Parts: sequence; C-alpha cells; structure tokens
Amino acid sequence: MCSIAKFLFEARMLKEIPRSGYHFLGSGRESVAEHSFMITLIAYAMAEIRPEADALKLLRMCLLHDLPEARTGDLNYVQKQYVTALEQKAVEDSTRDIPFGTSVAELIREFNEGKSLESRLAKDADQIAFILDLKALSDIGHRPPRKWLPIVLGRIQTRTGKYLCEQIMETGWDAWWMENYME
Repeated sequence: MCSIAKFLFEARMLKEIPRSGYHFLGSGRESVAEHSFMITLIAYAMAEIRPEADALKLLRMCLLHDLPEARTGDLNYVQKQYVTALEQKAVEDSTRDIPFGTSVAELIREFNEGKSLESRLAKDADQIAFILDLKALSDIGHRPPRKWLPIVLGRIQTRTGKYLCEQIMETGWDAWWMENYME
C-alpha cells in the first residue's frame, strides 16, 4: 500500500504546479490539478452528449492526462520548442510500483496518441477548458485573450467539441449568475 500512498502524494503535487501558459496572457492562473478537474467535468458533459463514447474511459483519461507533470512541470508551447520532457519515463517511474500502473500508463498513452473517440474528446476537453478561461477573461475586458481565442478554437477536432465551443462563445461568462440574480 505504500506505493499507492506515494502515487497519491505525487498526484497531489499537481495542486502546486501552475499552468505556464497563463503567464503570456497577462492575467488568469490555474494549477494543473484545477485544469484536470475542469477537463474531467467537460468530458462528463461530452459523454452525456455522445453516449457511444466510453464515459468511464474518457473521464479516467482526462483525470490522468497531466499526471506526468508532477515530475516534468507544465511546459507551454514555446518552452516545448527548447525543452523536451521525458514524459514516457515520468509515466513509467510514477506507475511502476502500483498495481494499476499499467492501466494509468495505457490511458495516458491513448490520450497522447489521439486516435480513439475518447482521446479525441479528451483532447477537445483539454482545449475547451482553456477556451472557457479565455472567454471569461475576454468578457470582463481583458484584451489578450481575444488574440488567443481563434487559435485555440481552431484546435477543436470533434463535432461535440465544436458544438460546445459554439455554445460557449454565444454565452456570457456570467449568464448563469445573472439568470439567478436577485436583489
């Protein structure tokens, strides 16, 4: 059981690791763990929209996709041009001694390959989480996200992801609040 405890402490580190892309926006912040929660929630909605997707696999994939960042840190697109994270080694080392390590490693591998329906939905959820942040920042007056939105929207692959993005772009970040606002 000690190996599982170590694995959980390692995963806990994701709460402490900031997502590095926000530095370029000039506003916003998020930990890797917060990001993982958000994309898992988005994936839940996607699984409800696409019942042919294996919901459990999709949710697990989203929950685990950034686990290697507990060892490698979060590298943004610019940093990845100069630094190569040994993600496969990080996955192997973090899962070697846990009884379900093969399952974890397989889910991360499948996510990275992006070939299955679930991995394509998970990759879209990964981008949609960022789109939600960009849209919210834009809605409250930050200008840099307006440059980024078309780029990130262009990364969406699935019809489900495109449908959700259309809804997001047509909805104010505070619409849920304003609908229920009472004095």
